[in-house]
Amino acid sequence: MSQSGKQILLNAFNMNCVGHIHHGMWTHPQDRSTEFTSLRYWTSLAKTLERGLFDGLFIADILGVYDVYQQGIGLTASESIQLPVNDPLMLVSAMASVTEHLGFGLTANLSYEAPYPFARRLSTLDHLTNGRVGWNIVTGYLDSAARAMGQAQQSGHDRRYDQADEFLDVSYKLWEGSWQDDALVADRQRRIYADASKIHQIHHQGEFYRVEGYHLSSPSPQRTPLLFQAGSSDRGIRFAARHAECTFVNGSTPQAMRAQADKLRQAVVDAGRLADDLKIFMGVSVIVAPTEREAQEKHQEYLRYASPEAGIAHFSSSTGIDLARFELDEPIQAGSTQAIESVTRAYSGWTRRQLLEQYALGGRYPLIVGNPTQVAEKLLQWVDEGGIDGFNLTRIVNPQSYIDFIDLVVPELQQRGRYKTAYQPGSLRKKLFNHDRLSARHPAARWRVEA
Repeated sequence: MSQSGKQILLNAFNMNCVGHIHHGMWTHPQDRSTEFTSLRYWTSLAKTLERGLFDGLFIADILGVYDVYQQGIGLTASESIQLPVNDPLMLVSAMASVTEHLGFGLTANLSYEAPYPFARRLSTLDHLTNGRVGWNIVTGYLDSAARAMGQAQQSGHDRRYDQADEFLDVSYKLWEGSWQDDALVADRQRRIYADASKIHQIHHQGEFYRVEGYHLSSPSPQRTPLLFQAGSSDRGIRFAARHAECTFVNGSTPQAMRAQADKLRQAVVDAGRLADDLKIFMGVSVIVAPTEREAQEKHQEYLRYASPEAGIAHFSSSTGIDLARFELDEPIQAGSTQAIESVTRAYSGWTRRQLLEQYALGGRYPLIVGNPTQVAEKLLQWVDEGGIDGFNLTRIVNPQSYIDFIDLVVPELQQRGRYKTAYQPGSLRKKLFNHDRLSARHPAARWRVEA
């Protein structure tokens, strides 16, 4: 494996709940996930991740419940499959207060938000963190969420992206165009805190939103938070090409990942931006120990606690298909759903037995098991051959999975020159792209009012 190359980016992948990706692991005696309602749980995790020089804590979220499998929430409740789940934005202030550099990628479903107050919430957090906030833009895929929000069912897949495009346009007008950089004066002698002539009301009349008003927050360090997006459908890629600075994708092999990465970067170029304007992350799970034998033994131990059935119950809601109604070896017919289109398409024709085998550890992300050298080489293979920039590292046993990675894998990557040995100063965007504000090539830039 080459000793030179770009340094990998790394997020911890987590959720404000008990069961996130690796379902059933909450029953492991070392796992602390059931403490997720405690601030100390999150502040301790944040300090651990900053010790490991993680770029960010990427916090997933979901609105609605997983009620497709067996047409109810029986297994969802008993295995805590992202239920209960609390708001991710509420965690940030506490974690920011005990860290200096760690970024926070926050998932928020715009389908059920109003852009005017939502823009203020993220600006507030960007101020309080000194520019360490990112927004993972999602449109939702659960009919249970739509019903809870007073709708008969969710909008069609592509229609949700149409609404998302307009939501972003409104947000950009608020974040980038409402306040000029020099509007905040704070002059005690003249009794002028802000210059009204440099604060502009936005006027948006669209299909989904009508907004007339001033952004309630003064410009935060990044103005627009760092923009994450996860979507691999054709419509999702077009959305990412226009808006995303970081995207979260998955591939079964480095070769498949390279094809996906090339497709994404070409879409970004076609949208008038540069290929390097997009950082690509993939989900990965790691079990590491000082020796390969110990790592394999740890893997076998973990398998005893995992719930493969809970994994496919989660998957059922991702596809909108009740997998419980198929026999073990009966091919799964996808049919028409409004769930995650790329996932539904990728797994059509699989059997429930195959899925149970894939979900042996409760989750379906690529799993790397080995000693520090083996894990590092596999990660670098994904980066170098897959054309990606970094990883969202899942928790298997929390927080032990992160501690093992920090103590064993990080030094190995640093020795190869492929992982930072110290944080760069500045905002989350500055650390990843070397500038605090969105690039002038980004569509949000058109709304800026120069000082």
